[in-house]
Parts: sequence; C-alpha cells; structure tokens
Amino acid sequence: MIRAATSADVPVIHTLIRELAEYEKAPDEARATPEQLAEALFGQRPAAYAHVAEGPDGEVVGFALWFLNFSTWRGVHGIYLEDLYVRPEARGGGHGRALLTELARICVARGYERLEWSVLNWNRPAIDFYEAMGARPQDEWTVYRLTDEALAALGRQA
Repeated sequence: MIRAATSADVPVIHTLIRELAEYEKAPDEARATPEQLAEALFGQRPAAYAHVAEGPDGEVVGFALWFLNFSTWRGVHGIYLEDLYVRPEARGGGHGRALLTELARICVARGYERLEWSVLNWNRPAIDFYEAMGARPQDEWTVYRLTDEALAALGRQA
C-alpha cells in the first residue's frame, strides 16, 4: 500500500534516510534531524513531500521524498524525486515501482511534464530497475553541487 506520509511517519522516514545513506556509502552526509524533516514536510510552508510504502503488516518498508521543480522550457512544474528507498528485505515486492507509479500519477493528474531523479553511477540494481520502467539517463548533463565551505565562501562574496 502506498500513502501520503503523515507527521507520525517522520521517525521511520528519518530512519530510512539513515539506512539509505549507509547503502550509498555516505552515512556522515545524512545530517538532517527528525525535527528538520518534520518542518520540511509538515511545517507552515512545506518544502518537500513524502509517500510511504507499507508491507502486508502495515509496517513502513520504504519511502519516496520529493519536491516540485519547474521547467522553463516546458513552462510547467515537475517532480524531483530526492530519495527513493525500500528496505532490502522488502525489495522485489513491488514497493519501489508502486512509489514511482504514484508519483507518475500525481504528475499526470496535475499536468506536470517531468519526473526526474539522480542515481549513483555504481548503483546498477537501481539503474536496471529504473530503465525497466522506461526511464532513460540524461547523460549529456553533469550535476554540480556547492556545499559546506565552498557554498559559504561564495555566499560571503555577495
């Protein structure tokens, strides 16, 4: 079962984010607190949205966390999927596909023309999973990121 996350899901979503960071070999990079997550998802001005996947016993076994982006070329919003994660013991049960299907449904219903995300180059199981659903890599683009000291240094120049 896929459903929109509620504030009661924040602790398990936070745990799943930590599990994802471990899987992606970057546990020290996941510094968000449950309080930050609650504010981002359920504060006065939500910055992101989440859906959860429940197993047969009602336990949350996966999540998708996303936010709106905007295409100047298409002139409409899209969804950027920040994280998609299903616990290893629940993989193969259709939860990941169901989460992506729900996001695609939202796109279609709202007239959004893109559903985008990034995947680590070494994560072959995820790449195969996405490509099996018809997703195609945008390999002519390279993602750039400013964080930590580089971001602070540039910001001080303003």
